[in-house]
Amino acid sequence: MQTNDLLELSQSFWFWLVLILIAVVIRDVFIQKSHTITHNFPIVGHIRYWIERIGPEIRQYIVANNREELPFNRQERSWIYASSKNENNLQGFGSDQDFNSPGYIFIKNAMMGYNPPKDHPFRTNPGVIPAAKVIGAYHERKRPFRPYSVVNISGMSYGSLSAKAVESLNKGAYLAGCFHNTGEGSLSPYHQMGADIVLNIGTAYFGVRDLDGKFSMEKLVEKVQANPRLRAIELKLSQGAKPGKGGMLPAAKVNKEIADIRHIPIGKDAFSPAFHSEFSNIPEMVDFIERMAEATGLPVGIKSAIGKLEQWEELAQYMKKTGKGPDFITIDGGEGGTGAAPHAFADHVSMPFTFAFAKVYQIFQRQELTHHIFFIASGKLGFPEKALMAFAMGADSVNIAREAMMSIGCIQAQKCHTNHCPTGIATSNKWLQAGIDVSLKSERYYLYHYTLIKEIGEITHACGYEHPCQLTMDDIEFSMGDNNRTIALSKSLGYHKDPIKYGSFHDLLACSHLGGEGARKRLTFAPQV
Repeated sequence: MQTNDLLELSQSFWFWLVLILIAVVIRDVFIQKSHTITHNFPIVGHIRYWIERIGPEIRQYIVANNREELPFNRQERSWIYASSKNENNLQGFGSDQDFNSPGYIFIKNAMMGYNPPKDHPFRTNPGVIPAAKVIGAYHERKRPFRPYSVVNISGMSYGSLSAKAVESLNKGAYLAGCFHNTGEGSLSPYHQMGADIVLNIGTAYFGVRDLDGKFSMEKLVEKVQANPRLRAIELKLSQGAKPGKGGMLPAAKVNKEIADIRHIPIGKDAFSPAFHSEFSNIPEMVDFIERMAEATGLPVGIKSAIGKLEQWEELAQYMKKTGKGPDFITIDGGEGGTGAAPHAFADHVSMPFTFAFAKVYQIFQRQELTHHIFFIASGKLGFPEKALMAFAMGADSVNIAREAMMSIGCIQAQKCHTNHCPTGIATSNKWLQAGIDVSLKSERYYLYHYTLIKEIGEITHACGYEHPCQLTMDDIEFSMGDNNRTIALSKSLGYHKDPIKYGSFHDLLACSHLGGEGARKRLTFAPQV
């Protein structure tokens, strides 16, 4: 190319650039009326909005340090990513944590811990720890259930999550042996890849309703009979992300597949009311639970975020009096977040997990019911130290959601409510979903789950126990701040959990009600390095 040609090209470029900028100025000053900033500062105002738009990404990757981001900081996300990819997740040169920060968790190891014998199942497969309790045993349900894992996947609906994301999680859950909660969007084909399933029933009764929105016992029974992997039913009263708040799936998302799964009309907005129509008080709710359990043979539990405690007191007293009620209770901390919600609901309504669980557990403890109820803890517990704190408080298992999403590629873009999730996980956009390789992502969830369980088991052994259910509230301490003092969990929260009846690891694996059938049939377990 000649020098004159380059000069002409350069002049042409600057001519068109100046022309475009003049057009932007004219548009900003004389045509648009909605943005004062761009009217008063054309061109520069657009730069301001662009920087504001990418601000979260700048803070996430450049500005914020390893421990200060929320909901999950960079160190937490990095541990999940490394674990899910079977990469080095170790930490060198000591901890960068502030040990004096209030609420910092200390786990008290024993001088000489528990050393599993050579024939111990943990040595063969350290990625599995079955639950110590059987769900539904006390109420003598026809099909009681012992979860194969103390860590399971919390409720996330198909529709909120993409088809490939749900399929990846379910196939990963099959490999790990954990159960997969459907979320209130009901049971989709993508939840049926082999894993144990817990059917979540919300206020709209999606999947078990008629077209008028009324609950249908007949449809529930049909669904249970058609899906032998369905092991329990969870009645959702509220969730941590939006307690006491309903929801709406816009008509644009209600295609034929979604309509068939949820039993709703095609092309119309699908509303989830704030409250249930089948019951309005404790006796009616317990009766509804008992009717579902009797008709299906499955254990039935409830899920709720925690605020006022009067009705929990009433429920415990009613269960003590009648011997009826939920087989399990899922306590969802207010820090839960897979459901989009108004900021006031997300930030200020319902208690965080630690206080919520402690208060509810003590209510049932006073009625001597803790041995009869399976307690599931939920709320940013997908890390070994946080899960162990929950077990020490009385939880029998923990549910994880966002941690599971991160294990299959979520980058905490916080665009779940916009349908523009860049990783294809929380969107119905086919182009964005195309980046998800189900076989790869399912393996990554399994590897994360394997690592989490393995580290829970190793820390449990360091404390001198065989199973995490044996941890007590005196085995965990909180930092009280800069005064160099710590306080035991029992003193901080004001109670001691009731000891859980426990025999041995071999007894749990020999249980006839044990789930995780697919994982138990596998010949190899440990990831290949």
